[in-house]
Amino acid sequence: MGELPAIAPRAEVIRSHRQQGGQVAAVLPVYAPRALLRAYGFLPVEVWGPPGVRASDGASHLQPYVCSIVRNALSFLLSGGLDSTDLVLVPHACDSLQGLGSILLDFVKPRQPVVPLYFPRSDGAGALRFLAEELRSLGTRLGEITSHAPAPDEILQFVVDEENADRLLLELHEARRQLPLTNGDFYRLVRSREYLPRESFETAARRALAMRQPDPAPAKRLLLSGVVPEPKSLMAALDERQVQVVADDTLCGRRRVCPPGRSRDPLERLAESWLGGPPDSTRGSSLAARSNYLMHQVEASGAQGVVFCLVKFCEPELFYLPTLRKALQRKGVPSVVLEVDLNDALSQQMLTRLDALLEMMP
Repeated sequence: MGELPAIAPRAEVIRSHRQQGGQVAAVLPVYAPRALLRAYGFLPVEVWGPPGVRASDGASHLQPYVCSIVRNALSFLLSGGLDSTDLVLVPHACDSLQGLGSILLDFVKPRQPVVPLYFPRSDGAGALRFLAEELRSLGTRLGEITSHAPAPDEILQFVVDEENADRLLLELHEARRQLPLTNGDFYRLVRSREYLPRESFETAARRALAMRQPDPAPAKRLLLSGVVPEPKSLMAALDERQVQVVADDTLCGRRRVCPPGRSRDPLERLAESWLGGPPDSTRGSSLAARSNYLMHQVEASGAQGVVFCLVKFCEPELFYLPTLRKALQRKGVPSVVLEVDLNDALSQQMLTRLDALLEMMP
């Protein structure tokens, strides 16, 4: 295996950015309006419910059936984990995140401004207009917070720059079988897009892509779907079993890599990009669209099995799961569901289920 190019840790990136006079925005899942935040001087840093936090801090404000991404994010905020940020942005990707936004706006008010962002649950011209106006409202609110008013052409340049970084992210996913990286190193690289400045991510991505070599044809090839690849020890377990994750369909991964927009209006262009992305549970895509997309990813990557990494109580993903597994079964592709709380360790039961899947793979 090759050596992953050095990637600065999240805390170091935040500290360096603030020392240079920049501001930091904590962005909850799923879609981060990076270009718009950068245009107003914020470094966007995504918060996917950090594992290992004291969950009881947030649990006292939430129903017991709320997912651990939301519970851990609130716990992290209440424990001071977001003290180094200047803004909290909460996209309404699901009911639990919408509830978190309401809690932060009306009840547990942090020192930072809290800004919600609503998403349409359909496609088409109406959805495009709605999302563009939501982004316009977000820009107005960011201007009020920062007393900064970037020109449309300036915002457009940020949009184009972030699109170029996402092209490199897509290239990393598509070149996965040619990259001599462990599963853990690969995910550390692609997920660094969650917090690295665009320029730093592009440098790391290009260095990794320069390492490409002929496909080593690993003994076992998996597609990873679901929400987020946790616990991290799952990657080490896959490496020990000489399994390569050859394709990704997670909410924190490939499913968020959207094509560039076309409009010269920067906010319409950003809306076009998001709505043109892969079919997604948080956008209310049809069951057929999600199923067809997943099967295409399996066939294109040569994956021999699918692991669904789900967070407990994630209603959007659970709604699609039976349809997706039936489609895989019809094609003779085995799958397994690993449903976790973000604070859970990799259990022996999970390893047993993973080993059973590997035995079923050709």
